[in-house]
Amino acid sequence: MYGYKERKAAQVAAFFTIKSGGTINVLKLTKLLYLSERESMSRFDEPMFFDRLVSMDFGPVPSITLNLINRNVENDHWSAFLGQRMNMDIEVMPGIDLDDLDDLNRADLRILSSLWDQFGGFDRFALAKWTHDNCPEWKHPSGSSLPIEHDYVFKFLGKENAEELALEVSAYRKIAQTLETC
Repeated sequence: MYGYKERKAAQVAAFFTIKSGGTINVLKLTKLLYLSERESMSRFDEPMFFDRLVSMDFGPVPSITLNLINRNVENDHWSAFLGQRMNMDIEVMPGIDLDDLDDLNRADLRILSSLWDQFGGFDRFALAKWTHDNCPEWKHPSGSSLPIEHDYVFKFLGKENAEELALEVSAYRKIAQTLETC
């Protein structure tokens, strides 16, 4: 998807994996990644890495990043920071530490640290349940997936100008598409 920041998404995933001791459960990671996008939208009126958001049975997820976690798509940025998925877990690449996460600015790191402080102690199912109960944009897809539009997220975050903010996300993607196809 145009405008998706794969290197930044990989570094966000690496941040949580490092905080988790070098290995993290994929379900827990996808929830933390979703909450990163959502919290960035809440604080700064734009997603952190501009993923495509979807509802799945275990809650909301950033779908492009989930495809990278599952290695459905190969990406050099991803494989520089994270290893292969091993059953239900993923590991950070050997030698990668927080100092290597140079695409994350101070504001990003504050969000990620805050989310880790709040949810790092949750197991995967408790965090999935939390997103079911606290992310009203999530709708149970009954074994499939449903798109979560950015205007819904902005709306449920209490943004009065939710549609305008969603249009800005779309405009960013169109600009990115134009630049990438030139």
